[in-house]
Amino acid sequence: MNDILQLKGQFEQKKNSSRPGSPKLPNGTNVKVEHLIELKSQLESVCTFWRENTILKNPLVSVYYKNVVAKSNRIKKLLSKGSHSANESIVGAKFSNGEVKKHIITHYVSMEIIQNSIRMLEYCIKVLSLEFKGIITSEDIEQVNNRIKKYDEKIITRTTFVSVIVDAYHVERFGVESETQDIREKSIITIYKTDINTSELMRRLNIDFLNVKSIDDTTLLLLPDQYALLKQKAPYLIAMAVSDLSEITREDFEFQPSASMISIPAPQNEPTIGVIDTMFDEKVYFSEWVEFTNMLDKNIPLTPHDYEHGTKVSSIIVDGPAFNPDLEDNCGRFKVKHFGVATSGQFSSFTVLKAIKEIVANNRDIKVWNLSLGSAMEINDNFISPEAAVLDQIQYENDVIFVVSGTNKSVEENRKKKVGAPADSINSIVVNSVDFNDKPASYSREGLVLSFFNKPDVSYYGGDSAQKVRVCSPTGECMVAGTSYAAPWITRKMAYLIHVIGVSREVAKALIIDSAVKWQKSEEPSCIIGYGAVPKQIEEIVQSPEDEIRFILSGTSKEYDTYNYNIPVPIYKERQPFIAKATLCYFPKCSRNQGVDYTNTEMDLHFGRIDGKQIKTINDNNQSTNEPCYLKEGNARKLYRKWDNVKHIGEMLKSRATPKKVYGYGLWGISIKTKERLERKDGEGIQFGVVVTLKEINGINRIEEFIQQCSFRGWLVNRIDVISRIDIYNKAEEEIKFDEL
Repeated sequence: MNDILQLKGQFEQKKNSSRPGSPKLPNGTNVKVEHLIELKSQLESVCTFWRENTILKNPLVSVYYKNVVAKSNRIKKLLSKGSHSANESIVGAKFSNGEVKKHIITHYVSMEIIQNSIRMLEYCIKVLSLEFKGIITSEDIEQVNNRIKKYDEKIITRTTFVSVIVDAYHVERFGVESETQDIREKSIITIYKTDINTSELMRRLNIDFLNVKSIDDTTLLLLPDQYALLKQKAPYLIAMAVSDLSEITREDFEFQPSASMISIPAPQNEPTIGVIDTMFDEKVYFSEWVEFTNMLDKNIPLTPHDYEHGTKVSSIIVDGPAFNPDLEDNCGRFKVKHFGVATSGQFSSFTVLKAIKEIVANNRDIKVWNLSLGSAMEINDNFISPEAAVLDQIQYENDVIFVVSGTNKSVEENRKKKVGAPADSINSIVVNSVDFNDKPASYSREGLVLSFFNKPDVSYYGGDSAQKVRVCSPTGECMVAGTSYAAPWITRKMAYLIHVIGVSREVAKALIIDSAVKWQKSEEPSCIIGYGAVPKQIEEIVQSPEDEIRFILSGTSKEYDTYNYNIPVPIYKERQPFIAKATLCYFPKCSRNQGVDYTNTEMDLHFGRIDGKQIKTINDNNQSTNEPCYLKEGNARKLYRKWDNVKHIGEMLKSRATPKKVYGYGLWGISIKTKERLERKDGEGIQFGVVVTLKEINGINRIEEFIQQCSFRGWLVNRIDVISRIDIYNKAEEEIKFDEL
């Protein structure tokens, strides 16, 4: 086996030198005057609506697009004025119902801006009627841009005219969105962010704000009558709503008498993992390894069943391989700080959210957290759950990572079922189950999240009816099956990579995901098993076969383009006999109030041979390059995971693989292009981790040649030697005692 290599070198940073050209219509398309008249009429209706509904200072107006639109195709002139861009006023985004997904983006703008947009449409209607016979084509727009075709610019300037026409092409209609969902329990609702604070809004609606609990400025916990009143008086304020009561997903288990007593030595300097779950029974054999805190109100009665789930989960994290030798991962044992936040039945999402925030804030020494609680309810297609949003915010603001179970469906449920909260967390590692034949477990639930994000991330062995996982429960040995018992094994691996091997959470997550991706394409859909099943033994993650060179890179995005064109891939007989794959991970800031446009930052990964001044990417990605790229937003998301915070690109191993042509000196390059969805620079300073694997197609070990060439090129090359890393960790954790003078 080859050690993984850590390459340390200089990433160059470059600003985006390209400037947007004149707006244009797609080739062969047109805009008719009738469409402009309809848009104008719809905006006039919006104005009428808001003159009659005066709770807000300014109107909310929703733009219904013809399809899923890229940021570059969102309206720019309409709903903007002067220095106030339309993008700045966005307060929500979702997809329409139906087979064909379409963007619905909501803006909070002044009445003056809407009236200005009406005037611009009126002027464009006049120009189209007088100069273009009621229809303008893409060729006409090109000629107007180039000043070949002229009209009376006293009516409306050329740049404004073209911009409004292009805006109108992408827009289907304007309107006012309103919430119609019925919820008869306590509900967590999010209102659109406006310039009126929430307490004042509630006062105007005669809702007693003193009895309203809030998660943040716009997310509230409402009683059924309060929600009904809000929906009756101001349904247009509700951006999203979900029931506060979640039922923990059921797992399959059976008790089994133990043949022998298990013993465990006293804990020493092992890493500590955080567990947030139901209660923990302090009478079990490994209790010395667990520090338990009950976060529930002391007046809440607890039953023996409330200690089952949490105790089983922590038993795997502390000592799982001791009673599951088939799942030996060679990660050793771990100490646990266990926080009980729920009972075994229903729990309040609001209470759990508050508890998680408090727990992480008070335990900043813990880097890896396991969360095997999940809701039986399915996630919503148009917004992230409140629980997932809190996890994503915590992981953006802190150097921590959550490993979350993918939730289960019951034996009786035969239909496909989406994952439940918080398995829609984008920054977390979400884990589904496979059986011991690497097939999806019978209780598997499915992604995608927000119709796009690839969840779950990976799968692991969580047991199934034929063969279950052994755990320790408060009453003894127990055989179980469920994603709750798959996630802790990944948590163990993450903690080992971060604490013992010493890599960043970005690199650790990339290593886990990269290890699950095989060179042959998986037969199973990724919405069930994610990128695949993670190998059992840690050596398969931190080492590679002798015909592979695996190396890790990490850095920080400071400008638009973060790049290095100096990776020397070995050459044999004037060819490079390799196929390659690469995995990128980062932890972006997310905005729940942006709905389906949830992640604020996109990192576009390019990796491959250097051909002149360009990277010839291994996945033919020509986004963000000088080459023509006619790619719809939906396809960019599907093909290149645009806006997803995990990017995996790779080549398949074919039976007749041929060596690659060498360009120039045989150097390869990596480029990460950072793009912002909003006007704020949320991506500035974001750290990333990349794992690259080069597979020699003839089965020859060329790692020494690669190391030599990298050193010659100025890279500092560190071998990740597991034994050495363990020694370093043990030395670092030793307690030093000073002699008294």
